[in-house]
Amino acid sequence: QVQVVESGGGLVQAGGSLRVSCAASGRILSINNIGWYRQPPGKQREWVATISRGGTADYADSAKGRFAISRDNAKNTVILQMNSLKPEDTAVYYCFVEGLGGQTYWGQGTQVTVFS
Repeated sequence: QVQVVESGGGLVQAGGSLRVSCAASGRILSINNIGWYRQPPGKQREWVATISRGGTADYADSAKGRFAISRDNAKNTVILQMNSLKPEDTAVYYCFVEGLGGQTYWGQGTQVTVFS
């Protein structure tokens, strides 16, 4: 059993910053890619950012220049630092974890609300 738990969501004014974190635990020996998706209200889930085990980060166009993803391989954690937030960043943010065997695990999501 693998647990993926997000934390750090909340309410922030436009232009502000917020950090969301994710920790994976349980029966997972090693993590390949880890990252974030989000689901805005009334819309489909969309990819935000991914970071590889080696530290290579990729971002959706909407996140480039404003978000930064980082990970700690020893702790199986990932952080998404979000700056210059916009109301359109409002969404439930979901962490995903890819095991080396190809399995993908998801967290329960954390709400981020940006008000203008």
